[in-house]
Amino acid sequence: MTNLRLKALLGATALTMLAAGAAQAGGFSRGTADTDILFEEGNFNLRTGVTIVNPSRKYTSNPSAPHLVGTDPFETYVIPSAAVKFKIFDNLNCAGTYTQPFGGSGAWEFPGTLTGKVKEEFVVNEFGATCGVNFDMGKGRLWVLGGVFAENFDYERANVTLLGPIDLTLNGTDVGYRVGLAYDITEIALRAQVMYRSGTSYGADGTLTGPAGVLAPALPIPPATQISVPVLGIGEVPQSVEMKLQSGIAPGWLAYGSVKWTDWSVNKTLDVVRTNGAIISRNEYYWKDGWTVTGGVAHSFTDRIAGTVSLTWDRGVGTGYDHSSDTYTLGVGGSFKDQWGGELRAGVGLSYLTSAEETKYPSPYNPALNSAVDSGWATAVTASYKVKW
Repeated sequence: MTNLRLKALLGATALTMLAAGAAQAGGFSRGTADTDILFEEGNFNLRTGVTIVNPSRKYTSNPSAPHLVGTDPFETYVIPSAAVKFKIFDNLNCAGTYTQPFGGSGAWEFPGTLTGKVKEEFVVNEFGATCGVNFDMGKGRLWVLGGVFAENFDYERANVTLLGPIDLTLNGTDVGYRVGLAYDITEIALRAQVMYRSGTSYGADGTLTGPAGVLAPALPIPPATQISVPVLGIGEVPQSVEMKLQSGIAPGWLAYGSVKWTDWSVNKTLDVVRTNGAIISRNEYYWKDGWTVTGGVAHSFTDRIAGTVSLTWDRGVGTGYDHSSDTYTLGVGGSFKDQWGGELRAGVGLSYLTSAEETKYPSPYNPALNSAVDSGWATAVTASYKVKW
């Protein structure tokens, strides 16, 4: 098997793992920084891509809003990705990356919930810089990886009341780091890697805008008058550890797998508080830790064309406060190297989302306020293009 065919295999592998992970149910996981570009040959490498995910599950029960039964609150979302790598020295590469590692969104027909919520969405944008230095060891190379990233947290929520709309916006920034080790033998497409990504904490500044009769009923103004008050959003984003292994197993064939642990148990609540500390609202999660396991094979058809297929299990982290449940994903991808030296990757993922039920919201009335959703499906399509010099 030639080195060119090995490189085609590695490209297809990375793509399918992206498509498979895009529809994960484990917490709010979305994209992953493309630090694998550090291992690719070339003095300058640039790759950009996008993944589109369309999940669908419907309510089977919703006592606080019975009209929502049979409706689907889950929305299509887009995950952008970009990475650029520079070869600083023969044994030192550095890369800049951008992606959206976390996010979530939902839309409900009015009145959406007991509080009148009709729209909720947040996204975390990550900008990172990571370097890898390698040393000859045995038949291959040992890599030491490390870098920093900055995250921007952007949250919006819309509620509707009898007196008028209430809009909440939050925005915050925090920094973190990633460190790891890897070992590779290029001739047999072997690479073993472990990467740690730190968690982050948010005290996101924001504004709550709505009718005075709801936000400040003591004010001597008409209750429908729109006012704005400063607020603070408090929450945690988890740390994670991912282990990946891949190796050639026969001429033209490669096997790969990964295991990822995410510390979702730190995500207990998202609190919105006034400047005096009084709680305005609380989203409850109380999640357990997440596990994501992927395995697959890739095959090179020619020196330019390769394909791959994978299976992924993602453990739902819900404990009865929301609808996070297990997800099973089949991913298929391929890569094509063109005559100008570029590489096109494309893939699709089909995820089965298991059913879920809330159990932690008792009510003094009958019935309790626990909702449930049925099993459903999510489709993901992804594409990227890379150039190098």
